[in-house]
Amino acid sequence: MTDTITPLLLRPEEAAQSLGIGRTKIYELIRTGALRSVRIGALRRVPASALTEFVTHLEEDAA
Repeated sequence: MTDTITPLLLRPEEAAQSLGIGRTKIYELIRTGALRSVRIGALRRVPASALTEFVTHLEEDAA
């Protein structure tokens, strides 16, 4: 039996894939502050919770 760990932080490419958008769009959303991200040294990561918040915000705006 293999335990799978759900990542708390995603690479921008993984975040883009999760949202079904391109890598360039993820970086644009990060740059504009529409999508939260964190830095770990030189690395940029997107918290999994930030993706949920982003989608929730989109749904609220659409309502």
